[in-house]
Amino acid sequence: MVELSLNQLVNKMDGHLLQGSPILSFHDFNIDSRLTKHGELFFALIAERNGHDFIPQAARKGAAGAVVSQNVTPPDDHFALIRVKDTIRALQKLARAVLSEYDVQIVGITGSIGKTTTKEFAAALLSPPFKVLKSEGSYNNHIGLPLTVLKLQKEHDIAVLEMGMNHAGEIKVLTQIAPPQVALITNIQPVHLEFFRSITDIARAKKEILDGTDTGGKAILNGDDKWVMTAAEEWRGEKILFGLSGNCHVRATNIRREGFKGMSFELSYGDKKEEISLAFFYETTLYNYLAAVALAYAFAIPFEDIVEKTPSLQLYKMRGRILHLGKDMVLIDDSYNSNPVALEYILKNVAELSSQRKVVVLGDMLELGIESEKYHSQAGDHVVKFGYDILVTVGPLSRHMAEAALASGLEKECVHSFHDSEEAAKGLWPLLRNGDLILVKGSRGMKMEKIVSSLTKRGN
Repeated sequence: MVELSLNQLVNKMDGHLLQGSPILSFHDFNIDSRLTKHGELFFALIAERNGHDFIPQAARKGAAGAVVSQNVTPPDDHFALIRVKDTIRALQKLARAVLSEYDVQIVGITGSIGKTTTKEFAAALLSPPFKVLKSEGSYNNHIGLPLTVLKLQKEHDIAVLEMGMNHAGEIKVLTQIAPPQVALITNIQPVHLEFFRSITDIARAKKEILDGTDTGGKAILNGDDKWVMTAAEEWRGEKILFGLSGNCHVRATNIRREGFKGMSFELSYGDKKEEISLAFFYETTLYNYLAAVALAYAFAIPFEDIVEKTPSLQLYKMRGRILHLGKDMVLIDDSYNSNPVALEYILKNVAELSSQRKVVVLGDMLELGIESEKYHSQAGDHVVKFGYDILVTVGPLSRHMAEAALASGLEKECVHSFHDSEEAAKGLWPLLRNGDLILVKGSRGMKMEKIVSSLTKRGN
């Protein structure tokens, strides 16, 4: 694992040692005082809150030092302090310096939908034969990515890193910290429109991962996504395509949906083919799987290994897991995030499942800018189009869904609106019946997991 002395840390971050023995070493690095481990180095970041205010708490929990950019009073005489101009940039600079000393191949994954699921599948398919480091959860920004890099160990062969963004230039920063040898783009869809004028601008921002990929690297691309293919037009390195189209190196054909069991299809892997069963029913998850298989193809993983490992793949929490409640109710927990395209796919796929009634609980979709009302209204239309029995909306924007669903013919007694997830968590249970199928989905900021937690407690 990464282990650096205070003196080495100072040099790699262009900092100044204020206090502490130069030979004192660190191998754990953290930004959250609540998660402090004994002996770690705490980075006092200035973001929504000022991390300098939490140094005493980090010290009480066992932190042995901190990186600061402001004057602070040391918790004690032995507590190490490194002064830098900017603690976030220091963290990034440290990660880049550490990475340059490791013989590890970087895989960068970006896209509008499915980065985390693709990353989890990819890490599972690559390991073994490779020793893989992967981003924790959704650690995919200018802070999470360097923290992941600092968990490198000498035995790691590959680091699979999510590279997210909601503004132009953010992926460029991530590729400067960790330049990929392999870049994967899952898809490009109209998300984060609050910060972009059009999907063309989103595609341009996603293209930054290709611009930052090492010369001679590989690009793993969704061959069915016109915006991905447009973004990669100027890419001169090797292209490996995944999807359903005949020109894809990795593709699925003859897809058969099997309800809650998932789906079966013929998987093509270069010139090899095999019948595959996948224990997931989302169309988007199929694409995540194909993307991960294409990445394995890039690293020459034997096809037999792919076939063998596929049945053991698991969905990450809050991304479509099926939970069985009492009263023969089934809950689909897709509470992590939401956007118009993913929601339409999921509404369609869930509608195909068998149940007494279908109840959909939808929170606001955030960061859609001036198009927000339109997209929420479309979602309400889709709820009716795909035959849902009950619509529950959460948040002020989602009321546009309710209005559109009513206008499209859903009865008034079948539409319920709540101000926030806490109110919905209290009010939803009385609306449910034996045998209901319940889908919960909304943007991250809506905290829809509170609803899932309430339902699972009541239903068990």
